[in-house]
Amino acid sequence: DKIHFIKMLSTTKGASMLGSFCRKTTSKSCQQQLKTSMTRSMASKSSFGEPRKKKTLLTDDGGVHANMQLSKSWKNKPLFRRQGDVRFKTGLEAANLLVAEARRRDDHEEEYINSVESTMHCLAPIFERNPRYAFVAKQLMEPERFVQFRVPWLDDTGVLRMNRGYRIQFSSSLGPYEGALHFGYHVNSGSIKSLGFDSVFSNGLTGYNLGAAVGGSDINPFDKSEAEIQRFCQSYMTELVKYIGPDIDLPTMGMGVGEKEIGYLYGQYKRINIKSSSGGRPFLSPSHAEAPGYGVVHYAKEMLADKGDSLQGKRCLIIGAGKVARSVAQKLLELGAIPLTFSDSSGHVYEPDGIDEGKLKTISKIKNERGALLGRYIIASTTAQFNDPSSILDIPCDLCFPCAAMNDINDEAATKLADNGCIGVIEGGYSTVTPVARKILKKRGLMYGPHTLTMTGSSIVNAQGSRATDEMLAEEVGRVYRGVKATAQEFNARGDLYKGANISGFLRVANAMLNHGAV
Repeated sequence: DKIHFIKMLSTTKGASMLGSFCRKTTSKSCQQQLKTSMTRSMASKSSFGEPRKKKTLLTDDGGVHANMQLSKSWKNKPLFRRQGDVRFKTGLEAANLLVAEARRRDDHEEEYINSVESTMHCLAPIFERNPRYAFVAKQLMEPERFVQFRVPWLDDTGVLRMNRGYRIQFSSSLGPYEGALHFGYHVNSGSIKSLGFDSVFSNGLTGYNLGAAVGGSDINPFDKSEAEIQRFCQSYMTELVKYIGPDIDLPTMGMGVGEKEIGYLYGQYKRINIKSSSGGRPFLSPSHAEAPGYGVVHYAKEMLADKGDSLQGKRCLIIGAGKVARSVAQKLLELGAIPLTFSDSSGHVYEPDGIDEGKLKTISKIKNERGALLGRYIIASTTAQFNDPSSILDIPCDLCFPCAAMNDINDEAATKLADNGCIGVIEGGYSTVTPVARKILKKRGLMYGPHTLTMTGSSIVNAQGSRATDEMLAEEVGRVYRGVKATAQEFNARGDLYKGANISGFLRVANAMLNHGAV
């Protein structure tokens, strides 16, 4: 009878009938029973009748708005206590204080300071809504571990050579460290720290349990023989092995580090260690080398689809000729776009009618030889133009994919691309667009795909393991892109993927850090 009574209350007709009966009896106790029963019924219906809204990083009951009243008290706490208590009143003021602290500690590391400054200004709205996150950001700016070591090796003439090796393990809040290795003359402590800091947000926004790490060395792999690179990699791994391993830290391919380098590194690793895999997942596997480039193009596809457009027929300027640049070109061809260029230290080649599958294979064959320059391609092509025009940015295009060195696209380059009718710049390399150029792209209305977002393809595929396919990668790219887009809109930055990516990645890492205490 009681169950039947409660079910009757859950209907409008039943509640109306009982209410009418209680009003006629004018019994206060009956009216009180009605009110209590209806309240319980509505709570029951909310709990079991309709599914609750799924919590996200941005919902009122599960994210940046959580414990808002308590968080206001954090503004009364000093963010720094170095020379007297330093507090903040606004989110922007908190961001500026954090940047000033980074400058005080590491003013000589320009790349790192640029990353911190750009990121903290993106996070200012979070600090405004929930000041507690400013204290988490202060904690996050300092890496958990930064290892620098010497790498001695013998060249082909028997002379002792010396390079610096690095591995920065920035955050393990979400899971084991994971991140790229970079070999090149541009690698130094500042660039490694900058890339490591960015990888925290990049790996965080994927939704997988990935920590963040980056490493490398200041060796130039392109003017060395194969034997010299092998000896160098063995020496580098002999020291690095102390800090990496399955379920600890997974190095992946990066600038100047391809399948051959990863193979040499793994060979030395397994000479020293017995355990070389975990849960059937191979360690230091060179598989899915095309994943970073494919991921870049899938993001470009999502960005264009948002504007009701597609890659079909788009003329694409590719800067670089490494493994990522060539996999970008391959995926562009599959989706109907027209790659126009490649470039390296010798200059650039330009095919006015586009680079087809046959031409791409020829270029890949040339570039797969260590130290080979792109200029050799003009011997195999009657239509290619070499360093004509003198600047690759003078070539009219619809999209630009910078896949080469850091800071390739500066303010002058961004202005030239906009003047030539380019509609978007999608980073296929790490930090290829400078902060000033980023502002120009936004001001001129060009689409911009930041590397924090577009270079997540490798992390996604590694997390999926050997079962990963290009279709699965495309599906995950769509999921991540929609999440970043929604986050940007939530924080009044509609269409700003750079801000959306940094906020999404930060919130996921920061929410985990809040549970870990002062570590």
